Amino acid sequence: MDWPFISVIIPTYGREEALRDSIRDAIAQDYPNFEILVVDQKPNHNEEVQLYLDQVAGAGEIKLFTLDWASLPGARNYAVRRAKGDIMLFLDDDVVLESSFLKTHAQVFLDKPEVGAVAGRVLDRMKLADAKREDAAQAKTAATEGCCGNESTSGRVIEDLPPEAMDPGIAWYHMDLVHTVKPQRVLTARGCNMSFRREIFYKHGVFFDERFGGSAIREESDFCLRIRKTGYQIWYAPAAELVHLGEESGGCHDVSTKSLKYQLTFYHNHFLMGLKNLSLGQNLRFFAKLFDCHVLGHAPCNKSPSLKKTLVRGAFYSLGFFKAAATQVKSIWDHGQVNSRQDPLFGK
Repeated sequence: MDWPFISVIIPTYGREEALRDSIRDAIAQDYPNFEILVVDQKPNHNEEVQLYLDQVAGAGEIKLFTLDWASLPGARNYAVRRAKGDIMLFLDDDVVLESSFLKTHAQVFLDKPEVGAVAGRVLDRMKLADAKREDAAQAKTAATEGCCGNESTSGRVIEDLPPEAMDPGIAWYHMDLVHTVKPQRVLTARGCNMSFRREIFYKHGVFFDERFGGSAIREESDFCLRIRKTGYQIWYAPAAELVHLGEESGGCHDVSTKSLKYQLTFYHNHFLMGLKNLSLGQNLRFFAKLFDCHVLGHAPCNKSPSLKKTLVRGAFYSLGFFKAAATQVKSIWDHGQVNSRQDPLFGK
């Protein structure tokens, strides 16, 4: 079989052993035709990890790039401009892969020419742990009330995603790429496990928007919404699964979720995605759901209902909207390639 050449792209920031192990899994793939590009945005590692990076780079097993700035979408764009692959496959720096992982991504592109992007299944360690705790709480309640109990959440299986998962106004609260086991069209991918045809970037000119700062939440959703305009489909392939460790430190942002910067950027990124890509009606529903879930704390966010915390979240919600509106106005002259402009390959 004539397998497509795959460029495996791993942006990283301040990660140590998890990065090393992720690279090892990528190198060990049972696939005949691929390269690995590691974009290191904080190239100061402990001695053991640095020795490993130098060894595998020196042996030509990876291409190692070091940058003096940090931006997840910027690092993705930087790697794309240096990648040779027919397929661009993006991983986080804290994942666990089976040796057949690349083949499962490639097979979808071979079988489905109408597909321009593949969203792999993400067995998120933190979300699965939360589900197990929810199961335990349900079992305890059932035992106390003398009831038969509820269906297990950690063991639940989803065949078809609900129709709401294809509605850009509310899809983000109905798309479960952890428990879904059936291949199907989807609206977006998870940034730690997604792949795209090369022409998405070079024929259609769709690159990642570097104005999605901090943890860059919603940058992949923004990217995938723009892919829809090319006519390509996004296909969910549960066989292309990985385990996402969700390390608490390091990564491509290393910003505490409790920090003021994170909170402001979180809302800014959500509003920016909406303002860029959604209709007025879709935005009204999206902003309403964002408020209901993340400010009022209703399900599935389940945040603290205390008045003080609700008011604080509401303040960041408002500030995030105005910041995103200002960013969108600046789009008239600034399309978001802030870090890429420092790259000598930018525009080539």
